Amino acid sequence: MEPFEEVVGRHGPVVWRVCRALLAPADADDAWSETFLSALRAYPDLRPGSDVRAWLVTIAHRKAIDQIRRAGRAPSPVGDPPERASAEGIPEPPDEALRAALAALAPKQRAAVVLHHVAGLPYAEVGPLIESSEAAARRNAADGIAHLRATYPKGTRP
Repeated sequence: MEPFEEVVGRHGPVVWRVCRALLAPADADDAWSETFLSALRAYPDLRPGSDVRAWLVTIAHRKAIDQIRRAGRAPSPVGDPPERASAEGIPEPPDEALRAALAALAPKQRAAVVLHHVAGLPYAEVGPLIESSEAAARRNAADGIAHLRATYPKGTRP
C-alpha cells in the first residue's frame, strides 16, 4: 500500500479542485483538510486495488456538501477573507460570475459538471457518486454545461 503522504501529494490537487469548484476558498480549505483527515482514518482499511482518486473525490464531494449544508444553517460572516494565489491553476481573483452560475445549477447538474469537467472523472464513476446511472450523469453534465453556456457572461475572463 502506498504511503499516505504520497497519496496526498498525488491526489491533493484534484481534491482541491473539486472542493474549490463547489465552495468558497476558506470553505474549500476546510473541506480539503476534512477530506484527508477522514481518508487518513479509513486508508488502512481500503481494499487493495481500489481507485484511490475516485475514493478521495467521493469523500471531497461529500465534505463539500456537508460544508454547503452547514453554511445554509449558519449565519453569514461579515467580510471576505483575503484571497490566496493559486498554484493549482485556479484563476485568481475568483470568478464570482462562474461561481454564481454554478450555484444556480440543480444539485445533480452541478455535481456532474464539477466531477466530470473539473475532477476529470469518467461518467461511469460520476453516476454512482451522484446516485444516478452513467447515462443520467452524462445528461446532467450536458444540461449543466448548456445552462452555463446560456447564463455565464462571455468575455468576462482573460
